[in-house]
Amino acid sequence: MYHDRIQESYLAAYHFAARAHGAQVYPGTEISYIMHLSFVSMEVLAALAAEPGHDGVLAVQCAVLHDVLEDTPTSAQDVEAMFGPRVLAGVQALTKAADVPKAAAMADSLRRIQAQPDEVWMVKLADRVSNLQEPPAYWTAPKCLAYQAEARLILDALAPASPYLAARLAQKIEAYGRWCVEG
Repeated sequence: MYHDRIQESYLAAYHFAARAHGAQVYPGTEISYIMHLSFVSMEVLAALAAEPGHDGVLAVQCAVLHDVLEDTPTSAQDVEAMFGPRVLAGVQALTKAADVPKAAAMADSLRRIQAQPDEVWMVKLADRVSNLQEPPAYWTAPKCLAYQAEARLILDALAPASPYLAARLAQKIEAYGRWCVEG
């Protein structure tokens, strides 16, 4: 019964996100953006399987919807009406604050995420695991190194929520270094 609830919640969020993100593609690629949401969700689902006891519905819905407010015209009211206030609060915490200067953005983001349940922390860990792929060719070595350092900040701040995802992220951070060298 519990797993059925997770599956149904995933499908509802996935359909909502697919409509919201529409034809958006993952930056620097021709891959549909919905694939990124699938990758993040897969990481969260694997963590839920490895670490029982979390609210899987909250984790999965926040994973699928984590970029819907930031990257689409979807309103907070639409998210709340469809998924409720807990999911909305998680998605809002995972959304970059537009009014925060870039230099303070990650600290602000982590502070807001840490005010949420562990399941929201798990989404941010999974998001960075998913994002630590080969960077776009136009990124410089310093930009790549800065992104890797930012991933370490995320790991340090959010690791207690999921040892499974913390280990995955630590591995990805280490492997990412191979792309952070001058050409």
